[in-house]
Amino acid sequence: MIISYNWLKEYFEFDISPDDVAERLTHTGLEVESIHAFESVKGGLTGLTIGLVTAVEKHPDADKLSVTKVSVGKGEDLQIVCGATNVQAGQKVVVAQHGDLLYPFSGEPFKIKKTKIRGIASEGMICAEDEIGWSNNHDGIMVLDPQAPLGSPVREYLKVLNDNVIEIGLTPNRGDAMSHIGTARDLVSALSVLHSRNIPLRIPSVDSFAVAAHTHPVEVTVESAEGCSRFSGCTITGIDVKESPEWLKNRLSVIGLRSINNIVDIANFVMHECGQPLHTYDLSAVEGRSIVVKTLPNDTPFTTLDDKQIKLRDTDLMVCCRDGINVEPIPMCIAGVYGGLHSGVNATTTDIYLEAACWNPKWIRKTASFHNLRTDAAMRFEKGVDPNGNIYALKRAAMLIVELAGGTISSEINDIYPLPVKPRQISLTWEKLNRIAGINISPQTAKDILQSLSFEILSDTGVEVIVAAPTAKSDVMRSEDVIEEILRIYGYDKIPVPEALRSSLSFSIDDRKERLTEELSQQLAAIGFREMMNNSISNSKYHHTLLANSKDLPVQLLSYSNTGLDSLRTSMLFPAMEVIQYNHNRKQHDLKLFEFGKTYAKANGQYTESASLALLLTGSLSKESWAVKEQPADTFFLKGVMEGIFKKCGIRKYAAKLFSDETWQEAVTWSIGNTELAIFGKVNQKVTSYFDVKGNVYYAAIDVDAIMKHAANTAKFTALQKFPSVRRDLALVIDEVVSFQEIEQIAYAHSGSLLKEVNLFDVYADEKLGAGKKSYAVSFLLRDEQKTLTDADIDKVMDQVVQQFQSKLNAHIRK
Repeated sequence: MIISYNWLKEYFEFDISPDDVAERLTHTGLEVESIHAFESVKGGLTGLTIGLVTAVEKHPDADKLSVTKVSVGKGEDLQIVCGATNVQAGQKVVVAQHGDLLYPFSGEPFKIKKTKIRGIASEGMICAEDEIGWSNNHDGIMVLDPQAPLGSPVREYLKVLNDNVIEIGLTPNRGDAMSHIGTARDLVSALSVLHSRNIPLRIPSVDSFAVAAHTHPVEVTVESAEGCSRFSGCTITGIDVKESPEWLKNRLSVIGLRSINNIVDIANFVMHECGQPLHTYDLSAVEGRSIVVKTLPNDTPFTTLDDKQIKLRDTDLMVCCRDGINVEPIPMCIAGVYGGLHSGVNATTTDIYLEAACWNPKWIRKTASFHNLRTDAAMRFEKGVDPNGNIYALKRAAMLIVELAGGTISSEINDIYPLPVKPRQISLTWEKLNRIAGINISPQTAKDILQSLSFEILSDTGVEVIVAAPTAKSDVMRSEDVIEEILRIYGYDKIPVPEALRSSLSFSIDDRKERLTEELSQQLAAIGFREMMNNSISNSKYHHTLLANSKDLPVQLLSYSNTGLDSLRTSMLFPAMEVIQYNHNRKQHDLKLFEFGKTYAKANGQYTESASLALLLTGSLSKESWAVKEQPADTFFLKGVMEGIFKKCGIRKYAAKLFSDETWQEAVTWSIGNTELAIFGKVNQKVTSYFDVKGNVYYAAIDVDAIMKHAANTAKFTALQKFPSVRRDLALVIDEVVSFQEIEQIAYAHSGSLLKEVNLFDVYADEKLGAGKKSYAVSFLLRDEQKTLTDADIDKVMDQVVQQFQSKLNAHIRK
């Protein structure tokens, strides 16, 4: 939320700097994330002076240049070479002297220096509007009014606006602070406590609001009472839609709003002043002068204020007009979210209907999210506005419209409020306040704080106080909430840190998963991987588009504020692809990433939650070097990482299976029995193209819960080997479909305990081997722990292994 420092100070009388404002607000719970100076003209026209052109002569060596004499009110006249065709003696102009820094309308700032132009000395510059950032006009020098005071600072004459912009990171429960008055209320309360004196909050009065005529009544019907708890409005006729006055445009520009016209600007001003969004309708567009609040059938077309066509849902609450009971209603506005093209105020509007309503936050959130219409009004309604504050905002805006646009208030206020919201009564004992606070706060101080925050003290027995919480504070529901209100204003920094702390320690009997997660993280980090942390909330489009054949469905969120984050992730891959896209867009292509997280799915009406470890590789495995050849990421490196993880978990025997599908171009699954432990390989180009990622992506997903079931703490001390190992090599000619893992499994199964290691060290394919054949060069490492192996021992084992290769794999040995 953006707050103007100058605007904020309008509501109280106390001298306080912007930095002190930021500090006090942060102490009250309104955390100030940033504060920076604002100037209506960049650079603030600092250093520029009003000058008088006293003489103009032609430049002796340049037809398009003039040599001028300019007085700046003191000292000798400056000689300035000027290229503008409109420069004349007697003009009041903007002068930049040696050392002044100019901020042009476009381009980089530049400093003025004394120089020579075609041999003639120039001691400054007579400026055009675009050269000082005043506008983009470069038709000639900027000529001021003849009465402009000579030698005065230009920034004062042109009334350059200086302010400070305070950005507050507002928590979702503080809808009451989404305005300048709401923020000022907290600030004034905190300053009153800090300085031990009452600082009144100055809220503009609306007591002079008066209905001047009853000539333009509008009938209002609320059919969807659940979505609209209160609807208020009135008509104003005979207005003049025109440019807003300078003070109003300045107020809005500081908080980042563009001025449109006086009527729209007033509505925006009041919303940011008191937190109540308003909407204005051209009365001529309100058919039959009858407004009805209701939902419309699915797919009803609606044209928004920015001329976009959308189709409504039957849950979207609409403000419609209707000329007769049996006539179909005409939608004019998406309630609390966005206006319509044909009912808004324009330059020809003379009569308006001004609306101030209170909409259901859930309805607003769903509609704004579905249609991706994130407006200031919708954000305030989502957090909840004060249902008893809309009449004040309505009167305030109506009075400003009459003042700045003329016109007459031509109807009584419509106020549809069937179930008025009453202040919640809460009791609090002073003993409980002091016990929870940890210090003694006097009852009078606590009551002063509550009253400054608009709480009403209903009774005080000396032991217990009963208060009525303001309806703007929807989050204050019990005594603990009242205590929080007192403490945040009193100051948490005043509560001393005790010498002894009391705490309940949590203890987990089985911490194997946490320990495994930590150990694997350290192992991956040691080989160059970096940990990433993604949001478990994702976009359901990823699943429906890229996992179209999956039997599982994503878990949809019932409420979400971003259409791109509407479900829980069904795969760790899609958020990881977003990370790759983000890094590739910033020229970071060599990535080794990992993440521990959870995936979620819905199948057969049941919800599942699985813990996963994701690994990701792109680009090169090492940096460019004259000494080391660049090695691109591949499946085999990823397989080695996977083997290291499984070895760490004590899992050494598992079945492997090759496959490919819509997600994987080529992949391998490792499983034990019917339990799939992991899958890894090359990501399908369909997926990488969807995320606009160029190059190959290698990905692995490990089921952490599954490997926990099969993990074994097998780390044991082993003495140094007493007897030597012996290596034997075989060149096997086999069918192309035979995998190395089959060879490995057969070798271990038929060699007893002597075989320690099997390794593939060469692959050869040639037509000479025969159609559909390939050659694997495989090494076998044998060792007996009790004796030195003889040739007979070794030949016996190798003969058995060869026989199995020949019988089961149809292999033959290349000699």
